Amino acid sequence: MKSLSYSREKGKIEFNNKLRVYESIEDLISNRENPSPLVKLNERINPNKNFPIYMKLERYNPFGSIKDRVAYSMLKDVVFKEGQRIIEPSSGNTGIALASLANARGIPIEIAVPSRIPEEKKILLKLLGVKELWEADDNLCPKFPNEGARGVVNGILESKGGERYFNPDQYGNDLNVEAHYRTTGPEIWDQTNGEIDYFFAAMGTCGTITGVGKFLKENKPSVKIIGVEPSETLHNIPGLKRITDLDEDLIPKILDKTVIDEIIEVNDKEAYRTGIDLARKNGILVGPSTGAILAAALKYAKSHEGIAVIIAPDDATKYISSYAPYIKE
Repeated sequence: MKSLSYSREKGKIEFNNKLRVYESIEDLISNRENPSPLVKLNERINPNKNFPIYMKLERYNPFGSIKDRVAYSMLKDVVFKEGQRIIEPSSGNTGIALASLANARGIPIEIAVPSRIPEEKKILLKLLGVKELWEADDNLCPKFPNEGARGVVNGILESKGGERYFNPDQYGNDLNVEAHYRTTGPEIWDQTNGEIDYFFAAMGTCGTITGVGKFLKENKPSVKIIGVEPSETLHNIPGLKRITDLDEDLIPKILDKTVIDEIIEVNDKEAYRTGIDLARKNGILVGPSTGAILAAALKYAKSHEGIAVIIAPDDATKYISSYAPYIKE
C-alpha cells in the first residue's frame, strides 16, 4: 500500500495506510496489506497453554463483519446498467455489507431475510434505506436453493425479469470463496508466520472455510480445517447451517468438502454461553456464531496441541435481543 502524505501544492491528503486515511470506505475492507487483527485469548477462557487460540476479529471491517470481504468481491467488477438494482437473500451481514456498498455507489438494493433473524439486523438494513426488505418464513440461514428467502429472490427474478436486477448469489458465487482465498487465508498465514496448525470456521455459505481452507492446505498440507455447525437443523445461531445429513441439492454449491478434516456440532446454549464467557473473561464482544466456533475450539483444546486460529465473523451488537435469554448475573 502507498504511504500518506500532505501536499500543500496539491492542497489535499494523499493515500497512506499507516495513518489510516482512505479515499473510499471500500479501502477499509481487510486485505493482505491491511489485515483484520488477530488476538490471542487469555488463560481464563483457554487454560491449555499448549493449544493457544488466536481469534481473527472481523468486526474491524467497515460494515462490521467478515461478509464485507465477500460483498466487495462480488460487486467490485460489476458494471451496472441505468436503473438496475441489487437483490440478495441474507441472514443479515451480507445484506448489510451489500447495502452499504450499494449506497456508496448510488445503486438501489433489495434484501430478502429469514423472519427469525435478530431485530437489530432488520433495523440496520432499514437504516441503510434498503429499497425493499422481504421477510421469509425461514430458518436463520437462507434455505437453498428455492425455499425461504432464496425462494423470494428467485420468484422476484422470474416475475420481474433478471435484466432489472443483479443477484450476487453468495451461495453459488465463486467470488465468495475467492475473497477468502485471496485475503483471509493469506492474512492468517502471514500473521502466524505459517505456524498455524488448526483453523476453525462456521458452516454457513461455506465460502470462508472453503477459501481459507484451500489456501492453508496448499501452503501447509498438515493444517487441520475444522468446520462448526449447529447440532440441530432448527437452531438459534444466525448465519449457520447444518450441513451434515443435508440433501445434496440443498448444500451451498461453493462448498469444497475435500478441504475439511472434521465437523464439530455445537448447540444453541453452548454458542451463547461461550460468547458470554468470552465477554466476561476476555473482554471481547462477539456474536453467537463466534461463540459456536470458540466452543468447538475449546473442545479441541482439551486433547490437542498446536496453534489454532478461529474466525470471529462479527460482534455482539446485532444480537443483544438474542443474547438476552442467556444472560445471567
